[in-house]
Amino acid sequence: MSDRRPRAAWRRHPEPQPEPASEPRATDRSSVVQASLYRDGRRVSSPATLADTFRQLREHPDGMAWIGLQRPTEAELHSLAAEFDLHELAVEDALEAHQRPKLERYGDTLFVVLRAARYLDAQEEVEFGELHIFVGPDFLITVRHGAAPDLSTVRRRMEEDPDLLALGPEAVLYAILDAVVDGYAPVVAGVQNDIDEIETEVFGGDPAVSRRIYELSREMVEFQRATRPLVGMLHGLMAGFAKYGTDEELQRYLRDVADHVTHTSERVDGFRQALTDILTVNATLVTQQQNAEMRALAEAGFEQNEEIKKISAWAAILFAPTLVGTIYGMNFDNMPELHWAGGYPFAVVLMAVVCVSLYVVFKKKDWL
Repeated sequence: MSDRRPRAAWRRHPEPQPEPASEPRATDRSSVVQASLYRDGRRVSSPATLADTFRQLREHPDGMAWIGLQRPTEAELHSLAAEFDLHELAVEDALEAHQRPKLERYGDTLFVVLRAARYLDAQEEVEFGELHIFVGPDFLITVRHGAAPDLSTVRRRMEEDPDLLALGPEAVLYAILDAVVDGYAPVVAGVQNDIDEIETEVFGGDPAVSRRIYELSREMVEFQRATRPLVGMLHGLMAGFAKYGTDEELQRYLRDVADHVTHTSERVDGFRQALTDILTVNATLVTQQQNAEMRALAEAGFEQNEEIKKISAWAAILFAPTLVGTIYGMNFDNMPELHWAGGYPFAVVLMAVVCVSLYVVFKKKDWL
């Protein structure tokens, strides 16, 4: 990739003919974030449109174009494909987005897909963006789908180091890789803080913690999909150092990026395992709490049943003398006990015997 060749040596398509001035070009749209031309590591112009960029790059074949797009239209990407001989499959991927990180080579052009991430403090969640990069002998095109990463910082840093920028599009690619990987560090810190908070909430009995664990686990799955393929991609680039004559400084640059990616990937794997363990512990604690609540309900029901039995037993005991008294209080003339001298003592003894009998029966049944 570091071998710089004239554009005529690799372009298969003829130069596009200029369109009439009365018909605006489809490429002159606001999706062009920034387009710049560089020579010997220094910016020489900043064309306002893709058409101007193509024209100026043809006028200076020893220069390098760095074009940044955000959610471009199909016409814009096809215009870029015609100008820079981009493979149709790579263009299709860049249009559709929702790609996993990958590295593919189409002749002299590299096509790289990256998943950037940033941590949103207010929402306490991770937001992912997608970045597609076309790297050729004298051009680099970035296609962003999402807010991250902020490539203006990368451009500014590269322009402050002309010697590094003079190494060509490959140096810019490595700088973008470094920026994407560095952007993972705040995400790792934010997720670690979330996990610490979740652990506190789990043992504090917060009922909403299960949902938070699930949502963070989903984000870690996405984070794994963003970081894990990068390890293989960077090792693939390092394997081609000798074949493509990569500069020694860029080799050290990429090795450092690979170390950071490996560390981040290991941290993300650890987060997923920790969240799995926390979810298991939370499920156990919830089950224990539910069991305790069920035992408390059962004990309350048992105590309530005991009280009902006592009330029922005393109600039956008190009902017996009431029944006897009611019968002898009806004052019928044909009730012989009414004129009997021992009638009153008999009624009293009868009530006492019934009450005592009922008390003994209920006591044996453990109702009293």
